Amino acid sequence: MLKAGFTGTMPKNAGVIAVFAGKKGALSKNAKDMDKKTGGALSRAVKASTHFEGKLKQSLVVSGAGGGVDHIIVLGTAGGKKLSATDLESLGATLVKALKDLKQKGAAVLVDLPDGAENAAETAARFAFGAALHNYSFDLYRTKKKDERPKTVEKLDLVLGEAAAAKKLYAPMEKIAAGVFFTRDLVSEPPNVLYPESFVDRVKKELTPLGVKIQVLTEKQMEKMGMGAIIGVGKGSVRPPRMVVMQYDGLPKNAPAAAKKPVAFVGKGITFDTGGISLKPGPGMDEMKWDMGGAGTVSGLMKALAGRKAKINAIGILALAENMPDGNATRPGDVLTSLSGQTIEVLNTDAEGRLVLADAMWYVQDKFKPKVMIDLATLTGAIIIALGHEYAGIFSNDDDLPKHLMTAGEDVSEKTWHMPMCTAWDKAIDSDIADMKNIGGRDAGSATAAAFLKRFVKDGTVWAHLDIAGVAWSKKDRPTVPKGGTGFGVRLLDHLVAAHYEAK
Repeated sequence: MLKAGFTGTMPKNAGVIAVFAGKKGALSKNAKDMDKKTGGALSRAVKASTHFEGKLKQSLVVSGAGGGVDHIIVLGTAGGKKLSATDLESLGATLVKALKDLKQKGAAVLVDLPDGAENAAETAARFAFGAALHNYSFDLYRTKKKDERPKTVEKLDLVLGEAAAAKKLYAPMEKIAAGVFFTRDLVSEPPNVLYPESFVDRVKKELTPLGVKIQVLTEKQMEKMGMGAIIGVGKGSVRPPRMVVMQYDGLPKNAPAAAKKPVAFVGKGITFDTGGISLKPGPGMDEMKWDMGGAGTVSGLMKALAGRKAKINAIGILALAENMPDGNATRPGDVLTSLSGQTIEVLNTDAEGRLVLADAMWYVQDKFKPKVMIDLATLTGAIIIALGHEYAGIFSNDDDLPKHLMTAGEDVSEKTWHMPMCTAWDKAIDSDIADMKNIGGRDAGSATAAAFLKRFVKDGTVWAHLDIAGVAWSKKDRPTVPKGGTGFGVRLLDHLVAAHYEAK
């Protein structure tokens, strides 16, 4: 991870310096000082440039300007009347991109207060956070690199008067970034490396040192408990299913009983999804390695919460299985009995995510009685048809929770949209021979999937389902989200916890 330092003095021998410019390339105070030291090189370069106007996400590299510096990077800050936290993060991402283009591994950043920013400490912390998020790279399996640019930047020194305050603000952000990276790593791993058993090992390695208690339910244990739904999904694979229970207690033992009730997060963890007997088409099936995106997000979220020592009790549940077709696999037409006792007629084995979630959701409610339960899943292609790759869909039995999720999503640029639920979609999953069937027909596919999950929510449990099928993986680069595994949901849910559930 990028190392961010905050200092009140310019580091010695800085080869690259970054400064800010506003509307129409107007240099900031620190940039003007550098302009004087270089005999006006910056102002001349800005004036001569045909593309740099000082807009947000624009940069201008001035090389050989003198003053003992190899390169000066001018960063545009004019993002509007008021720069949001996301704008400031994009500013940091812009610098990292410019440094990679220059094949440089670090820079000193002369932090000014851009127009619309509230204070220099917040500017510096958010700048560093955005730089760190953009700096992520997953190239573990690349042995030959045609592109010799450095894949990551090693260090930024942010120079400002409020260095101590900026460092304090950045400390929890750094832990959140570590959680995002853990999720991105998990989602990016190939399925021959990441499968239920190895997923367990990764979680133990990352979270146990942070004080997270981890319990693992084996296939035999789940079968004995009556978790027929998740067992049914994993029957066709030589990789047996697992359920991981992660418990983080961030509140003191003497906290009020009501406050100590946990918030629960449940993640779908299909480490590879062929569709089972209802086999998916071959083209694009390789992408089904990230069908464990929900479990990846829950893992990264628990790392973020424990890392920053959040004042909350949280439970994370991972429902892990591999959906494969063989002679032992669940067939279309089979009836499974879930942990809740409800029976499920399986009409399509490619609607497997809701099955593993059914047992996991019932288990966490039975054992921990959470005040809030949120599940995350790359559940349906239908949600992509509805919301594209810009929004996750929210389905809920509550009015306030979706509002809080949407607000948190806007704040951290992980957008969500509240989708409707109705009786007709619940009736659509009624079965002639069992309590329910696992698909409801072509219409409203994401809604009937949510209606299925709702049948495993106990009365009195506040619940939301996030369908993240369109946002867990990206095929294009964005300022703080390189293409590949996005880590969507870690920042969103951490922000939700901080705003509404964490002890103050």
